[in-house]
Amino acid sequence: MRIWRQHELGDPVELLQLEETDPPTAGPGHIAVDTEAVGLTFVDCLMARGLYQMETKLPWSPCTEVVGRVREVGEGVGHLAVGDRVVGIGGGSLAEQTALRANGAHKLAEGVSAGAAAAALVNFGTSWFALHDRGHLAEGETLLVHAAMGGVGSAAVQLGMIAGARVIATAGGAEKTALLKDMGVELAIDYRETPDFVDLVRAHTGGQGVDVCFDPVGGDVFDRSRRCMAWDGRLLVIGFTSGRIADAPANHILLKNYSVVGVHWGASVGRNPEPSEQARQAIFALLEKGRLDPPVFPPFAFDDVRAALDAIYHRYTWGKVIVELRADFD
Repeated sequence: MRIWRQHELGDPVELLQLEETDPPTAGPGHIAVDTEAVGLTFVDCLMARGLYQMETKLPWSPCTEVVGRVREVGEGVGHLAVGDRVVGIGGGSLAEQTALRANGAHKLAEGVSAGAAAAALVNFGTSWFALHDRGHLAEGETLLVHAAMGGVGSAAVQLGMIAGARVIATAGGAEKTALLKDMGVELAIDYRETPDFVDLVRAHTGGQGVDVCFDPVGGDVFDRSRRCMAWDGRLLVIGFTSGRIADAPANHILLKNYSVVGVHWGASVGRNPEPSEQARQAIFALLEKGRLDPPVFPPFAFDDVRAALDAIYHRYTWGKVIVELRADFD
């Protein structure tokens, strides 16, 4: 089978290679799948360069989510069978076949697209954990979402609206802000035109600020977001795609009586899996009922993986980004 691999850290456009290797087998508690599509995120871009907070183990292969058809079931797996269409957390390989942990795989309805399935698992899982488990977002509150046309950002926008929140969003460029307006946000701010969004947010909220801020960017965006927080607000730290980890002055937090809340969904799944499983079931129920409509960027072909990662890294994409291997599973 073919697999994309990188043997040293750096720019994947230069270092990622397409190689041949033996297909995986399904060990105990695992399934082997024929890959339909693979989801990619900004995290893949950081891991390729050795810039993510977790160590990149070489050889490395980009892969966040996998959608595919089960071809082999390992010992101890009772809820999945050969032929089932599933989505699971990436098995560490962007390849034509891969192995996944069975307890992390979700059986898909046949009508769910690969892009929507990939978005629902990690992007919506992260955003659900952030907004509900960490941010305790309530109906009628105001939510500010940064990088709102990215994978987790667009998920936060949709989940915020479903929760009954008033949603303000920032994104880079007219195309992305237009998409956000189509999604129904109250105020879409182009941070390229207005990098200091504080006055716009304050004016839109009547000077009160926002109850919850969803920040996967960090750096200057975090610094400005602190000035947007309402009394009793919750500033959610999702990540640092800007590259700078900002400081949070304790006196400002005290005087404005808001909270800075860490959001580490991946670690929480391992520490306390039951709420994550409940959230996953709720998310896929919303998806199958048509209440979620994840924006999916036009799929990249398997041979164009390097171009996909380059486009994500330079913020040319929006929504969920997938690499499509085959579309004949339906």
